[in-house]
Amino acid sequence: MRSHRQTVLLAVAISLASALFFTSTYVLNRAAATGGGHWLWTAALRYLITLPLLWPLMRWQGGSAPVWRAIRRHPGAWLSWSAIGFVLFYLGLSFAAASGPSWLVAGTFQLTVIAGMLVSPLLYRGHGDHRAHIPPLAMAAGLVVLAGVLLMQFGHAGGSMDRAAWIGLACAVVAAFAYPLGNRGLLLHLERHPADDGPGLNASQRVFGLTLASQPAWWAIALVAWNTVGPPTAAQAWLAAGVALGAGIIATILFFQATGMVRNDPTGLAATEAMQAAEILFATVIGALLLGEAWPRGGALAGVGLVVAGIAVFSWMATRAVAHDAHAVRELRSERGA
Repeated sequence: MRSHRQTVLLAVAISLASALFFTSTYVLNRAAATGGGHWLWTAALRYLITLPLLWPLMRWQGGSAPVWRAIRRHPGAWLSWSAIGFVLFYLGLSFAAASGPSWLVAGTFQLTVIAGMLVSPLLYRGHGDHRAHIPPLAMAAGLVVLAGVLLMQFGHAGGSMDRAAWIGLACAVVAAFAYPLGNRGLLLHLERHPADDGPGLNASQRVFGLTLASQPAWWAIALVAWNTVGPPTAAQAWLAAGVALGAGIIATILFFQATGMVRNDPTGLAATEAMQAAEILFATVIGALLLGEAWPRGGALAGVGLVVAGIAVFSWMATRAVAHDAHAVRELRSERGA
């Protein structure tokens, strides 16, 4: 039987492995962009491929029937939150892939760490909900992450950013806010309709439901892409399949497994969450070795360090505060997926 220390170390190792697979999003999207693939196809193919990959797994993840019932009873909620949390999120991230190297997009997307905190007052306002409060110390750690992102961007641009770079940055920031907003919005919907939707669709069921609800939008986007640039190349389809399998399936399962192992240990959960900052490091190394991207230097390198440090501190504070609150832990774990 494993000791508690061994369990924590194993959870950290699994989380680190999940970060490696999550990195496929940035690296493979960048490969598609530099290979001439259109960003609309990059976005649409990811989720069109994820659904058939995810569907068979539902047999071991609570089944798909509860998800279908939930969507049929409240289709508007599922369609709207999937449009924000999956469609808007991934359109922004796909477009940003054409604006700079993998590490730059990966680092900028880490703003999602503070984005979830900043959207809380919007979601939980009224009724005296304590989740609407933004802890000052957590905000301070978030500002460190933001400073790191700006340093990365300006360092990469040599102190100045052209119009395309600013648009790419804006798209990555939109993606960073849309993802937690969509996920937390759905959680709040399920919380407010327990009699209709059941007390608990688990994380995998929620990911499956949002993927399913977003399909009409992805087919519409695929149609626009077809009429704009024609069909995708085989290479782009394979890259999208790699992202769907690596980030959408393998990384998500590993991450939920790791956080579940230490969900009642504030320190262990903090360390497990903080391992996701390794995405920037993985994206840097893989992008440089496989795509010939430049390594971050000077101010950009300092920015990477600030982002990693800020995420580590933020994860420690956030998980220390919520580790014994079952609902809050579910929210924290929902920041990753598909």
